[in-house]
Amino acid sequence: MSVSKQELREEIRARLKTLTDVQRSALSSKACALLEKQNVWKNAKSVFFYAPLPEEIDIWPLVRDSLGAGKLVCLPRFDAATNRYVACQIQNLAGDVISGRFGIREPISQCPTIPLSKLDLALVPGVAFDLRCRRLGRGKGFYDRLLADASGVRCGVAFDEQIVAEIPVEPHDVSVDCLLTPTRWLEF
Repeated sequence: MSVSKQELREEIRARLKTLTDVQRSALSSKACALLEKQNVWKNAKSVFFYAPLPEEIDIWPLVRDSLGAGKLVCLPRFDAATNRYVACQIQNLAGDVISGRFGIREPISQCPTIPLSKLDLALVPGVAFDLRCRRLGRGKGFYDRLLADASGVRCGVAFDEQIVAEIPVEPHDVSVDCLLTPTRWLEF
């Protein structure tokens, strides 16, 4: 199974390389606008975001907007002691976010940890998703361990090029409840 997962990761990465920076930016804006129309977004008082990598949907404008709207905003921070990510509240992008261990933006150590079970919505990146709410991550299991504790809505976020017919699953894989792409919103 891990071989087929790795092959799928390579296929999706090749698809994503065909998108230009201009296309990524336009598609990211469309996805953010589509999410803002959904009731799950409108009703969420607390949101777990991800810090987008260059090949992922850029949801960073929604982080800024949510802070301005008074939502409780969390980002993942890597905890080296437990080799896991934890959700941490940020209140100020300029002062609360730094480049973390893997070069990914994350909250500073002074930001309080918030149990993921206390958050209304978790926006989840992935390498690929299928239409049966399954997610393929990068292969380290960090998000699966983190999302296992989520009790709010888990929303996969991806470009349409990342949607596949079927993702092989293992017992530890965590599914999502809905899926956002630049062209569609699906609730499972």
